Amino acid sequence: MRLGISLFILAALLSATFLLLNLNGCSAASCTPGTSGCPAASTPPPPATIKHVVILFQENRSTDNLFHDPVLISRGADLANSGLNSKGQTIQMEPIPLGINYDLDHTHPAFEVEYDNGKMDGADLVTPICTGGVLNCIPPNPQYKYVQASDVAAYFQFAEQYAFGDRMFQTNQGPSFPAHQFIFAGTSSPTASSPLFVADDPNTADGFNVAGCVAPAEETVDLIGPDGKYVAPPIYPCLEHKTLSDELDAKGVSWAYYTSSSSDIWNAPSAIHHICQPQQQNGELACSGQSWNNVRLPAKTILTDITSNNLPAVSWVIPTGQASDHPAYPSTIQGPSWVASIVDAIGQSPYWADTAIIVTWDDWGGWYDHVPPPQVRVNCTLWGCGYIYGFRVPLIVISPYAKPGYISHVNHDFGSILKFVEGVFKLPSLGYADALADDLSDCFDFKQTPLTFNPVSSQFDANYFLHDTSPPLVPDTD
Repeated sequence: MRLGISLFILAALLSATFLLLNLNGCSAASCTPGTSGCPAASTPPPPATIKHVVILFQENRSTDNLFHDPVLISRGADLANSGLNSKGQTIQMEPIPLGINYDLDHTHPAFEVEYDNGKMDGADLVTPICTGGVLNCIPPNPQYKYVQASDVAAYFQFAEQYAFGDRMFQTNQGPSFPAHQFIFAGTSSPTASSPLFVADDPNTADGFNVAGCVAPAEETVDLIGPDGKYVAPPIYPCLEHKTLSDELDAKGVSWAYYTSSSSDIWNAPSAIHHICQPQQQNGELACSGQSWNNVRLPAKTILTDITSNNLPAVSWVIPTGQASDHPAYPSTIQGPSWVASIVDAIGQSPYWADTAIIVTWDDWGGWYDHVPPPQVRVNCTLWGCGYIYGFRVPLIVISPYAKPGYISHVNHDFGSILKFVEGVFKLPSLGYADALADDLSDCFDFKQTPLTFNPVSSQFDANYFLHDTSPPLVPDTD
């Protein structure tokens, strides 16, 4: 009798396993954890050698556009010299300065056009836009450009010294507002149980000065379903779901979100209702929640927090427009120096011994990239069957435990960063992008002799940013 019961239980377990694998879109025979066809396998959390994680989130650059580095290419990094257009022609990529006076459409529809069902040949159909009232600014083949090496030398030095990822994909298929939600929470869903996602930046008449839970009442944001198609109606851009900061709070782990605006599209906490808790203050809506105290203004505060031994365990660092690498700011090329100033401050402090610095970019910015994003096979009830990531963005992992001169060919996304943080601080999974991602393990070797920090050269140092009084440029506007 016991044998019969045991066989019954075994059959039930096998049946449940088969059902789970098929819900995830793969079978025991074909599913290789960590590949584009299946969720990543669980890996052991990193050892207690990491006590601080700093996430530097820059703007609007594809991997092919920003890292045309001969050294990385010689080491096997997958970076293109040319690309296909919608006419089947091969377009030679050409260098441009980091600071330019045009922008490229990087909305969700622009993703669909450029992606072209995986053909990656629609970049020439992405609309270029002159900014700042400039006329006739668009060069030939404006989407097929890479940034000249002299303007991004600091990035190249970091990528060559530490770990560089050539398979880092933005999790969402559109611009900054949802991207910042994914790096903060692993989702851009309106609520914890919603199968929908915020698709684009808010629709507003005031540019992007005010967004999130303190936006004007008429402001809305469009939604897409798991199939990537728009779903009506749009909603007010104030969301309510769990974030990584909630898990950190529950565990008593300190965190901060460094930014220079209390309410623009790059301020992820301002769009989470239970963090923001909007209240009328002096005739205007303002965030007032207890967790909102972890939002530190301006972003350069991180430099003084490092020197005053006040760096939290987990930091999100959001640049000003001038320091963001965002196209359409022709006179500003501060991004590499901004990143270098923070990395150098940590590297020359006691924090270096136990810190992991993760540098990535929030979206591809409309630039050409030749690598088709992978399809992530997940439970059809939440993320949709065969959800497709957005385009590649660069990734640099800097730490005394980062593999030196390493090129990662493993598929990563913003959920990978969240999962790494969860592993370091022994947090539960949010159950969003983090649950499906790897945890950046291949970029580290915790058994190696810790790397000695070597400062890199850059145009502006920390003192420049600490004493700069210019008002921060507003993101994504003319």
